[in-house]
Amino acid sequence: MRTHTYRTVDVPVDGGYLRAGIWEPEAPAPLTQEPPVLAVHGITATHQGWLRLPALLPGRRIIAPDLRGRGRSNTLPGPYGMVRHAADLTALVRHLGLTEVTALGHSMGAFVVVVLQDRQPHLVRDMVLVDGGLPLEIPADADPDLLMRAVLGPALQRLRMTFPDQEAYRDFWSGHPAFSPGLVAELAPYFDYDLEPDGDGWRPTSAVEAVAADQRELVTGDLVHRALAHLATPTTFVHAPRGLLDDAPLYRPEHVRAWAERLPCLTMEWADDVNHYTVVMSAAGARLVAAHLAGRPAADPTMTTEGVRR
Repeated sequence: MRTHTYRTVDVPVDGGYLRAGIWEPEAPAPLTQEPPVLAVHGITATHQGWLRLPALLPGRRIIAPDLRGRGRSNTLPGPYGMVRHAADLTALVRHLGLTEVTALGHSMGAFVVVVLQDRQPHLVRDMVLVDGGLPLEIPADADPDLLMRAVLGPALQRLRMTFPDQEAYRDFWSGHPAFSPGLVAELAPYFDYDLEPDGDGWRPTSAVEAVAADQRELVTGDLVHRALAHLATPTTFVHAPRGLLDDAPLYRPEHVRAWAERLPCLTMEWADDVNHYTVVMSAAGARLVAAHLAGRPAADPTMTTEGVRR
């Protein structure tokens, strides 16, 4: 049974148009009284990273942008950064005539929604931060450039690659330690969307300069510290026990617990047996995230190429 219809919208923002995917609830699921979910992807992802979510939230509207410099928003110019992304999201929400959303962010997208909430608190009723949005644990004497290369080096290398076809791109991800061939096959719509023609081949849509600029801000800036200093919005942080390469977690549990003690409005959720990607892109991870948006997990039906599950 189809739960949502899917469409895209191009919203005018500074410098051009921001692409967003919108999943509209369909009958017979009753419309929920909860506000729409504004779902914000990670640093090299696109809005299709949320394609498991709609069928888990029948009756709930889901709005997911391609952030500036990614997906079909990749021709938008810089500057980039969390404030710039938050301004784009504000334009998207207002364009759709919304007065309130639940803000959901994964990885860098969680940092974006924290800054959005700080700058537009009346728009954000509550937040779910998935393995992102809390300050990273950066040694005081760390070299930002070396740290950036250590964390994001493999991703930046991928963004500079070209692939002969979409199958080759999926084969590349099948060899990634955070994924399995079976999971990549399930997520084919996501990986296929994350390509655009480049001469005789295909390349990932994320702009290298956008990714590098945003990563530098996450490493060197104190914007999120300031935003969290007076946080009062109900917020859930979902912690993935393994990281970007299915290795050590992005956040040490001790670091997260320390932030939870500082923020009374923050609730912790310790995910089990997922990594930084699969916490949202696997069936189990998506159910966990949906549970915090709908109050209960749902079934996991088959996904279509449109990102709508049947």
